[in-house]
Amino acid sequence: MDVSAKQLKRMVYAALMAALTAAGAYIAIPIGPVPIVLQNLFIMLAGLLLGGRWGLISVGVYLLAGAVGLPVFAGGTGGVGKFVGPTGGYLLGFAAAAYLVGVISESGHRRVAIDVLAMVAGTLIIYAFGVSWLKVVTGMSFSKAFAVGMFPFLIGDALKIAAAIPIARALRPIIDGSFGVARAAG
Repeated sequence: MDVSAKQLKRMVYAALMAALTAAGAYIAIPIGPVPIVLQNLFIMLAGLLLGGRWGLISVGVYLLAGAVGLPVFAGGTGGVGKFVGPTGGYLLGFAAAAYLVGVISESGHRRVAIDVLAMVAGTLIIYAFGVSWLKVVTGMSFSKAFAVGMFPFLIGDALKIAAAIPIARALRPIIDGSFGVARAAG
């Protein structure tokens, strides 16, 4: 099977985003069953920069690396057991979020307002998967699961969304140019 230069570049960018997501996991502040991490920023950027399909592939590579035991999850951990632990829902939510952010961003022609809405939707998807799974695994009530699995992270996630916008605007011309794609920037 021949791989075109364009496909090879997409694979490299997907691998790079997977590696950055792993690096973001090492910046973890444990505050309870769910730590504060920088992974979310790279999940959002994967969707914004690579689109739905390649953003999902990037997160899939990251999750697969962690599932086979590489220390790429929060705090330098790994293993399939993380998927059934308190943070397993967040991990699975990362894949759905990257895809959703990418699809919304692409359909909105990568305008800033649409990108912000895409990342808010992606963040809500991560919380929906994460808080629900946290409740199931720990036996907490929904109010307790929201209190420990969402509320402490809202300000930080808003800051990550704000940071992702200028990063995406700076990197899109480089990434899109390597694919020969002209896209609208808002």
